[in-house]
Amino acid sequence: MSGGYDLNLFTSPPDSNFLCSVCHGVLKRPVRLPCSHIFCKTCIHRWLARKEVKRRKMVHVNKLRKTIGHLEVKCKNAEAGCLVRCPLAHRKGHQNSCPFELMVCPEHQQHCQHGTQKLCPQSCGVTLDPTECVCHNCHGELREAWGQRQERSQTLVLCLLQHVRKVHRTTSLIRQQLAQLGSFLEEDALLLGNWREDAQVTTEGSTGAEMCGVQSQSTL
Repeated sequence: MSGGYDLNLFTSPPDSNFLCSVCHGVLKRPVRLPCSHIFCKTCIHRWLARKEVKRRKMVHVNKLRKTIGHLEVKCKNAEAGCLVRCPLAHRKGHQNSCPFELMVCPEHQQHCQHGTQKLCPQSCGVTLDPTECVCHNCHGELREAWGQRQERSQTLVLCLLQHVRKVHRTTSLIRQQLAQLGSFLEEDALLLGNWREDAQVTTEGSTGAEMCGVQSQSTL
């Protein structure tokens, strides 16, 4: 368990200098070791159980404790609707008078069977109230749970098959388009080759005609 205060307890993120490097919570009853590192008292005591460090060398950092005590926190009943914000040091005092604090009724506790939940005697793993033990049917509930699991599995398999089919169709379409692109490139290459051959023949023909003309002039 964490020895420090939960970060979610505070209305704004606490300074990193207020955090314990062991539990990563806000320092609770901070103490400093000779190495100048500061930890929660509970955290360092657990650590000292495995290390040879003399406890008398630990120093309580009261000034830091007071500073942390001035940090604003939320009431622990905030989720229940309490909107009170107060310094950490006053938190316990508020909780004693918080209208959202759950109260234990001694008379109700004597007759309440809510706290007498027990595991199913058939070892199915279900926790039951006394009123549920009479109508509890292990085999029926397990069969129903198995059926629901099977339905979810079938739904997932169908969705997976649909995705696979979609991917297959997309892949086939891409292959067709690549094949068409290849054919177009081959045709372009052939046309380009024919054009080059025609151009070469035309050039050679023109050169031959010019040479014949030159020879004729020389003869004359």
